[in-house]
Order: sequence, then C-alpha cells, then structure tokens
Amino acid sequence: MVSQDLLEILRCPACVREKDGLLEFYKETWLICQDCDRKYPIRDEIPVMLIDEGDKWVAVRKEDLPIPPPK
Repeated sequence: MVSQDLLEILRCPACVREKDGLLEFYKETWLICQDCDRKYPIRDEIPVMLIDEGDKWVAVRKEDLPIPPPK
C-alpha cells in the first residue's frame, strides 16, 4: 500500500505549476487529478506519475478504470 505521507505530498505533474494538482486516491490503484482528470496508475505499490501515463487515461471515466491497472 502507498504510504499516507506520500499521498499527502504527491501532486499532478501536469498541473502543479499553475494549479493545486490535488489527487484523489481511487480504489487503492489510481491517483486522479482533481484539476485536469489525468489518471495515474499505481503499480506494485508505486505511483506512475508520468504525464504521458496520465494522458492515456484522461478520457476514461473513473468508474471504468481497470482494477488493477494494466502493466
């Protein structure tokens, strides 16, 4: 599981310079930006915070995200 301390400091890398970039921890497998709706998977307990990775999932509704995220 991702530590609570880490979750509190993580921000969306695409938004953090201009907005808050706050992330929603979703079903212990995704981090969803509250500003831009990019979705970052958590794989092997490691958040994949790459903008390109978040872009892949931006059009997917959070209810439709695969659990667990694909590798």
